[in-house]
Amino acid sequence: MSKASTFSAPKGVPDYVPPQSAEFVAVRDGLTRAARLAGYGHIELPIFEDTGLFARGVGESTDVVSKEMYTFADRGDRSVTLRPEGTAGVMRAVIEHGLDRGQLPVKLSYAGPFFRYERPQAGRYRQLQQVGVEAIGVDDPALDAEVIAVADAGFRGLGLEGFRLEITSLGDDTCRPQYRERLQDFLFALPLDEETRRRAEINPLRVLDDKRKEVREMTADAPLMLDHLSDTAKAHFDEVLAHLDALGVPYVVNPRMVRGLDYYTKTTFEFVHDGLGAQSGIGGGGRYDGLMAQLGGQPLSGIGFGLGVDRTVLALAAEGKTAGSTARCEVFGVPLGDEAKAKLVVIAQQLRAQGIRVDLAYGNRGVKGAMKAADRSGAALALVLGDRDIAEGTVGIKNLATGDQESVSSADVVARVGAILGA
Repeated sequence: MSKASTFSAPKGVPDYVPPQSAEFVAVRDGLTRAARLAGYGHIELPIFEDTGLFARGVGESTDVVSKEMYTFADRGDRSVTLRPEGTAGVMRAVIEHGLDRGQLPVKLSYAGPFFRYERPQAGRYRQLQQVGVEAIGVDDPALDAEVIAVADAGFRGLGLEGFRLEITSLGDDTCRPQYRERLQDFLFALPLDEETRRRAEINPLRVLDDKRKEVREMTADAPLMLDHLSDTAKAHFDEVLAHLDALGVPYVVNPRMVRGLDYYTKTTFEFVHDGLGAQSGIGGGGRYDGLMAQLGGQPLSGIGFGLGVDRTVLALAAEGKTAGSTARCEVFGVPLGDEAKAKLVVIAQQLRAQGIRVDLAYGNRGVKGAMKAADRSGAALALVLGDRDIAEGTVGIKNLATGDQESVSSADVVARVGAILGA
């Protein structure tokens, strides 16, 4: 009889297992904390939505919608799609639950997996993890700057340094239509292939984002939105930059930058880390002033970002840094015998009630094996309990870094451990 085959994770879907998973959690929580400090409330989004939400909200001309979505018919023959990004889902929830009828701006943050059928490589996954924020309902350049500063603070709070913020303006309805016409006139005069020409008809900006060398060379002299902003759009962008200067957030203006989603207007930005090779973007976002109306809501403006947790982990590694502690616990119990184990189980529970992370050596292993397990756990202290300790009413507290050990009364052990750890 042949041996049963084993299973592997789907292609392009990373597993995060201990001890590396501790860094993933630290990065996700660090980026989220920066949003919490700025007053963003949590929103939990569905993993899948009506396919039409993304087709209408993200844009038919985008690679995300045309090539990368995981779309399928459910048991009721409804077309649903695993969420490829967060903004459209947030806008749907804001409209559905009437959040836009209350105090503005509506400030929300979210974290979790998103799904795109891409060619997997380092930093590009089919299940990607993001932290995002959306600030909806107020068109204020100071709010644009706050959103960008929150992302910048999130990265810096993790110790990341080798990144840069690239920023531009994609204009608004006072100048975008005229620029679109000018850009299309330029593009249609080029010998474009049929698919690229079709893209130029739907959203000509997307052609400027084409990574192929021959297309980049052809579009090198293309007119740029930044050179054709209306007075109001230019004033908005200048004010955003002035706020960033005041906040001490460094940036580089990149007039050729195009984001991969169709809904962006005005302020548009990306955080780039050159230590990641081809997949250098670690996060980005922008303003999307027409999106809510497009999805059936009020004509309210909004701005947000999505930051890549996976790529931030890789960027930290590229800088030789880590985030978070890989220690599973702070205290590890080493019982020598069944009676000792029964007592340490109770002490462990008491310590956990004090907010101290505790694990035990289970499985009746010997003292040598148990101490090895204690070292591997990353704990600072080991609680050693044997028959003699039980008879004397004491517990041994061993400092795993120095090897020093002291005996403490069983009644005082919880307080003593707390004092040593500063809990």
